[in-house]
Amino acid sequence: MTRKGFGLRAIGFAATLMAAMPAAHAEDKVVVFAAASLKDALDAVNKACEADVGEAATVSYAASSALAKQIEGGAPADVFISADLDWMKYLSDKKLTKPDTEVKLLGNEIVLVAPKDSTVETKIEKGFDLAKLVGDGKLAMGDFKAVPAGKYGKAALESLGVWSSVEGKVAQAENVRAALKLVSTSEAALGIVYATDAHAEKGVKVVGTFPEDSHPPIIYPVAQTADSKDKDTPAFLKCLQSAKAGALFREQGFTVLTPSN
Repeated sequence: MTRKGFGLRAIGFAATLMAAMPAAHAEDKVVVFAAASLKDALDAVNKACEADVGEAATVSYAASSALAKQIEGGAPADVFISADLDWMKYLSDKKLTKPDTEVKLLGNEIVLVAPKDSTVETKIEKGFDLAKLVGDGKLAMGDFKAVPAGKYGKAALESLGVWSSVEGKVAQAENVRAALKLVSTSEAALGIVYATDAHAEKGVKVVGTFPEDSHPPIIYPVAQTADSKDKDTPAFLKCLQSAKAGALFREQGFTVLTPSN
């Protein structure tokens, strides 16, 4: 798929997201903007927290970069959960979050995945021959200039000394789940995604895990937005950090960074 194709998908996704927001707030529910990689886990957590909050939140998933820009543009979100610290800081620096609510919620890993029927095997280490593994195919990953998973992936490949050999083979996607889809449908030979994404997609297999010291720590922060008006937002944030939410996040492969309430 061409970058133009990715761009059109991204534009369409953003338009759909923006169109949905006024309706969401009309229902007077907590509106959550969350990194795409959180979908399976957060859907389960949202359902589990419904009794504590009083109703289920409305959750919109996309790349953290896209969501942060939406909030900056005035989209009515109550909660932002980013897949990295950078995009939370981006909003915090613009005074678009409530600093006293910012918490480092979860941790994750990045892995190299292949279609489930692939015969690729490797050990991810300094100088490993990733270009040979990709062959004439593509390496799917999130937009490495903006999407957290793409940024982590590029950092890891640079650290391992193999970025220059595969840069021309990269197929960038608008978020990590889109990159995962390219691999599960065999449109890409390999992909770099979160371990939790690989856990959620039966159409791929994990070829290897990137060393923790090859990229910045993968941290998911959460915060209430400065313009949040929904009275149930604090209850939702509290439930996100509860023991039952923690158990559901761990089931999907996340590391829980906050002590349970």
